[in-house]
Amino acid sequence: MTLETDLLLDRRRLKRRLVFWRSFAVLSVAVALLVAVRGGGSNLPSGADHVARLSVVGLIAEDRKLTEAIDKLATDSSVKALIVAIDSPGGTVSGGESLHNAIARVAAKKPTVAVMGGVAASAGYMIAVSTERIFARESTLTGSIGVLLETGELSGLLDKVGISAETIVSGPLKDQPSLTHKLSEPGRAVLHGLVQDMYDQFVGMVVAGRPLTQEEVRKLGDGRPYTGRQALALKLVDQIGEERDARAWLAAKKDVPIALPIEDVTTTGLLSRTLSSTLGPLFDGVWKTVVSQSVRLDGAWAVWQRTNDL
Repeated sequence: MTLETDLLLDRRRLKRRLVFWRSFAVLSVAVALLVAVRGGGSNLPSGADHVARLSVVGLIAEDRKLTEAIDKLATDSSVKALIVAIDSPGGTVSGGESLHNAIARVAAKKPTVAVMGGVAASAGYMIAVSTERIFARESTLTGSIGVLLETGELSGLLDKVGISAETIVSGPLKDQPSLTHKLSEPGRAVLHGLVQDMYDQFVGMVVAGRPLTQEEVRKLGDGRPYTGRQALALKLVDQIGEERDARAWLAAKKDVPIALPIEDVTTTGLLSRTLSSTLGPLFDGVWKTVVSQSVRLDGAWAVWQRTNDL
């Protein structure tokens, strides 16, 4: 065969492959949409009574969609209780405050419990205190009640490489803190006041949610973490246990049957949930990475050992 014939055959083979993969992609989406229409992306019948589970994992940040999803639980008559499963070293103060307040709104109408995993510290603990009862493992690291605001300063390095920086400001505190010059004493005092005010807010949340006085919380709230056993003795948590113990407490104290199924709170849409269940965990991981995950690393933090988690 001539070279032109070979090239023609290769192009035909390539076209057939492209047609196959395009057809496969279209068919996959069609199947997902069909399942979405029939099944709604949930394992539960529409309106069936259940216990909601909110998983708070990793660094905590502002998430409007998640807050809205939590708020819907308060008015959903099929939700009989909320379990908040926490495995987080903390995150931004505003992110923790947002979740704390949303969960508190649910707690005003329905039974709520927090179940701590390996770590539930700083903003993770801030979230836990909005529930009626906190369960922790003996080895859980929790507490770490405090706020930090980090900054850096590179003026010494800039001087060594012969780089200067000029900033025109409307007031002496407008550029505090700055990477290009040292923090002034007035600037340091202002920033410390901001951190202290947010710490006071944190303390107020703990006092409102735990059987502790403000003096007791401030004494415990010097930033240090506690194990679950230590936290129990200090009244920072209520019971050593895990999710099954939380379900038993809900059944005994709140008349929420253990037989009720659990439905995870999610911010993904109907199509996303259906694709995740239909096309497998690989697609699910990619979808969540591209669509669902967003973390802003700014602002003041309520986090334990932040440098280990970034």
